[in-house]
Amino acid sequence: MDDRIQRQVVLPFSQLVKISFNSIRVRFFRSLITTLTLALAVAFVSFTWSGYELLNAFFPHADGTVQAGILAGGYELENGRFGAGAKDQWLVILSLLVCVVGIVNAQLMAVTERFREIGTFKCLGALDSFVVRIFVLESIYQGLFGGFVGGLAGVLIATGSFLFRAGWICLACWPPGSMLLTVAGTTLLAVVLSLLGAIYPALVAAKMQPAIALRNEE
Repeated sequence: MDDRIQRQVVLPFSQLVKISFNSIRVRFFRSLITTLTLALAVAFVSFTWSGYELLNAFFPHADGTVQAGILAGGYELENGRFGAGAKDQWLVILSLLVCVVGIVNAQLMAVTERFREIGTFKCLGALDSFVVRIFVLESIYQGLFGGFVGGLAGVLIATGSFLFRAGWICLACWPPGSMLLTVAGTTLLAVVLSLLGAIYPALVAAKMQPAIALRNEE
């Protein structure tokens, strides 16, 4: 048993990163669909968060007409600040749930398309953990890119929306620190969502028997 363990070849992490990156490049359009799903869900979250941050920043400095227009638009002050209401929170939760379901579905389809690749890896001696790490790294790439794009899009849309409603005062009071934190937070959120969606498909791929995987026709 000890001899078998000593003869096992363990690829360095850099090679694992390279393999997972090449896998995304080969399946670019399928990866793009998953990434866009993440970006759309996170953009909605970013729009909500950054919108309230921007509103809290410029509202005290806006004139009475702008403030009245904002309040007439359905925004409510609570303890001197604007914040997401129950309706907004439920919409965010539902959008994130739909996003996770979409990622699980896309990753399961990816596993089906990669039967031979996974079987070849396992026939060459790859451990279950190796297969899982490939899927995990791919999901991290998708989460980082989709999260950053979606977070940035949400901030830009929220800024444009309030620029139309309130005018240049929202740009004069634009809070760069809060917006940066919003993009960072939504990027981290997208990585977590991507990992949640990839865990089950990764385990399915890792537990696949090599002979069964190789018998499947593409």
